[in-house]
Amino acid sequence: LVSVLSSAIIVYRLPWTWKCSKVLMKFIHAGLNTIAMILAIVSMVAVFEYHNASNIPNMYSLHSWIGLTAVIFYSLQLFFGFAVFLLPFAPASLRAAVMPIHVYSGLTIFATVIATALMGITEKLIFSLRSNPAYSESPPEATFVNCLGLLLVIFGIFILWMASRPYWKRPPEENAKALLPTGGSPEGTEAESAMTDSGNADKSDLRISSEAARKQNLKLDEAGQRSTM
Repeated sequence: LVSVLSSAIIVYRLPWTWKCSKVLMKFIHAGLNTIAMILAIVSMVAVFEYHNASNIPNMYSLHSWIGLTAVIFYSLQLFFGFAVFLLPFAPASLRAAVMPIHVYSGLTIFATVIATALMGITEKLIFSLRSNPAYSESPPEATFVNCLGLLLVIFGIFILWMASRPYWKRPPEENAKALLPTGGSPEGTEAESAMTDSGNADKSDLRISSEAARKQNLKLDEAGQRSTM
């Protein structure tokens, strides 16, 4: 879940994917998340079966509580992501409103998964290294798992940093067409601009003609006054 979910998070932020179409990247993002969800479900089933076979109580530790919460929210994230962003039924306004929530919840779930993994490996060490040797004696197993935990923290920080930096974002030029009005096109925009310019020109010509006519009337009035005098 940690490795595949992190790949799904940064798939939009890899420069060599910016040349690919947005639709293709959406399917890759959704596919990676689906694989991560399947692996999470398989691992949870394996855990419950192992606990039941070994007469170990289920869902009593903080690790299990947070882990199950992360999986539940991840399934909701996946469902709403499919419904809003992948299927072509949601309006653009809804997608724009949901996108910040989708990004924030995805990063939060990823951070929660990292925390769950850290609690899980620590819990396993405490249960396994009770004596001969004890965890407090820092045997090789404890050193190895502690180093693994540090690497998980560094990896999580790197993914969150990469996902939050503006210069790692997909260039907005890829979505330039989506910013046009419904049914609009660059040609239509140019035509509207030309019509506007033409209208302004007509108004300018009309003002010039009116001014010329006014001056001509003044000259005629002056000529009439002179002839009368």
